[in-house]
Order: sequence, then structure tokens, then C-alpha cells
Amino acid sequence: MGQTARVSAIVWIAALSLAAWLWLLLCQGFFWRTDVRLPARTAPERWPSVCVVVPARDEAAVLPASLPTLLAQDYPGRAEVFLVDDGSGDGTGELARALARRHGGLALTVDSPGEPPAGWTGKLWAVRHGMALARAREPEYLLLTDADIAHAPDSLRELVAAAHSGGFDVVSQMARLRVESVWERLVVPAFVYFFAQLYPFRRIGRRGSRTAAAAGGCVLLRDDAAVRARIPDAIRHAVIDDVALARAVKGAGGHVWLGLADRVDSVRPYPRLHGLWRMVSRSAYAQLRHSPLLLAGTVLGLALVYLVPPLALSAGLAAGSAATAVCGALAWLVMAGTYLPMLRYYRQPLWLAPLLPCTAFLYLLMTVDSAVQHYRGRGAAWKGRTYARPDAVADEG
Repeated sequence: MGQTARVSAIVWIAALSLAAWLWLLLCQGFFWRTDVRLPARTAPERWPSVCVVVPARDEAAVLPASLPTLLAQDYPGRAEVFLVDDGSGDGTGELARALARRHGGLALTVDSPGEPPAGWTGKLWAVRHGMALARAREPEYLLLTDADIAHAPDSLRELVAAAHSGGFDVVSQMARLRVESVWERLVVPAFVYFFAQLYPFRRIGRRGSRTAAAAGGCVLLRDDAAVRARIPDAIRHAVIDDVALARAVKGAGGHVWLGLADRVDSVRPYPRLHGLWRMVSRSAYAQLRHSPLLLAGTVLGLALVYLVPPLALSAGLAAGSAATAVCGALAWLVMAGTYLPMLRYYRQPLWLAPLLPCTAFLYLLMTVDSAVQHYRGRGAAWKGRTYARPDAVADEG
């Protein structure tokens, strides 16, 4: 009797996992599709002015591959670049000036903001300083881009044309991350896949939808929309600054678009698991609003959706339960099938798709580690600068 009850419970758990995957497949904004690219666009009659803001802290290793691509933008209107050297110890600012002298192109201004005051995350303080410098030129648009992002020569032109044609206040592209090391191949496509699952791109661009997100490596922002949304002051505490920016703009009545990039690429290498682990764990618990209940729910949800299918298949075969094995196999099949488009986008071998449960287990551990680091008082960090915990900032205030 007890054995039968256990088998029955496993069948129900496997069936619940399959039901979850069918819901994700059909009802979560078709998150698994990778065809959300820059929308149809036409060139404006008059090209608006744009200022590019690049927060940079200890980025000398990647600047030679990224900054020249910004300086070389083929943009018909007025554009210039502001790089904010945020207390770098590796000569980032001097290297940026040297690259500008060597490559020419758009005008480059390099400046430093000083240490951020209490209540500001380091990156957003650098962005604020860069936006203040840029606004002296009265730009119509701001391009916020990270120091490790390389842009195709027509990137800025295409972004502005898309914003103009679609009436968007934010046009953001998810830069294609590097996938060369073994760990990058295992973790990076899944990172974008999970992000799209949380924030389906089709819903973000739909007027009236509450879903809002952006990708911080490439955000074209209409300046008057930034003023209405009080960017970046309104989000100065944010660890996940790109999502917070999109929510603030949308909350102020703005129209936001996010999709995958074709020729906007991150040049930052992650040769070892440690770097990727920190990339995820630095903000995972912040995404859960530092809530133990949400953490517990997330862990259970990841286990049900990603770990149960292979375990149910194995348990069903071992116990001779056809129903358990079939539910587990079908759920795993749907999981792998929805992952295939992302692997194709990243030009990775399709045999990685069945390994998604292993990657999901890594992300589960990263999320738990993010919570552990939070309660140890370490919090998130940007380029070696630890952010104050939100509750600590509130206490200081």
C-alpha cells in the first residue's frame, strides 16, 4: 500500500511538471522563440542628436575591442561618446583617450564622477554623471551601453530608426554574449533563455502590457522620457538597473521594446565557472526582492520544472510506472525543444538541449548562494565595489 502511494505521488508530481511545461510552451508569450529582433523601421527625415554614455570601471582589458566600435558609428546625425571612468585602477581612462586618438571617429569625453554617495549603486552613479555631462549637449536620445559591448557600424543608426518608427521611448537589445569556453557554452544561452522566460520579449513591446525589462548593455533612451521617469535618480538603489529603468519608463507612460541583437556583442570572456557564477549570483536574490518566501518558491519551482522531468523518467523506468516515465519524458522533450531556438541563435550544438536540467541546477545553486551572500552582508557588487544592502541604506536614512 505504501509503495503504491509513493508511486502515485511521483506520477502526480511528474504530471504537474508536464502541465507546467505545456503552460510555458503555449501561454508565456512564446518566450522560447528568438525572432524578436529590431522592428520594422524607416529613416527619419531629420536624424536626432544622440549622446552615448559608457560607465567603465577597470575595463582596460575589453576597451580595445569595444570602444573603437562606438567611435566608428556611421550615424547621419550629431553624436558623441561620454565614457565615465569610475575610479579605475588599471588606466581605463587613459587607454580610452589613447584609443580615441588612434582611431578617431566620434568625439570622446572621458571624466570621473568621484565616489558614489550613500544610497547609490556604483554603476548608476557613473551613469548619472555621464547623463549630466551629455545633457549639456541637449541630446534627444541617450545610448546607455556597457564598456564590454561591441557595436556594428550601423548599430546606433538602426536603434534610432527603430525608436523613431515605432514611437518607442526605450529600444534595448540583448547583446550576444561570448560562447567560447566550455562553461560559456553551458551557461550563457541558458541565461538568456531564463531571462526571456521571466520577461517574454513580445509582452514587453506590447502597449498596455505590465511586463517591462531592458538589457543594460544596449539601451537607447529618449531623453524626455528619462526626465519624466526621473532616470536614474528614481532607481538609484537598483542592483538590476536595466529592468528597473524599463519599469520606471513604462510606469511613467513610456513605450518599451526589447529584443535579441544581431550585431551587438559582448566581448567579455568568462573562461571559468567562477566568473559566470558571480554574474548570476550578484543579482539573483535582488530579483527575488530579498524575500525568503520567494526564494523558497523559486527553488521549488526550478526543481519542479527542470529537475523533475529527468528524475521522473528515471524513477518511472526503475519502478515500472509507465505513466511516470511518459510524463517525465514528455516534459523533458518540451523543455529541450523550447531550448533549441536559443542554441541555434548562439550557434551551439543542439545536443546541449537535453543538458538544460544540469544547467538549471547550477542556476538553482547560484540563486541560493546569492541569498547566502546577502545575509552574510556582502550584497551585490559592481567591478569590485560592494553595494549597500537595501535595508542597511534604509537604516542609515
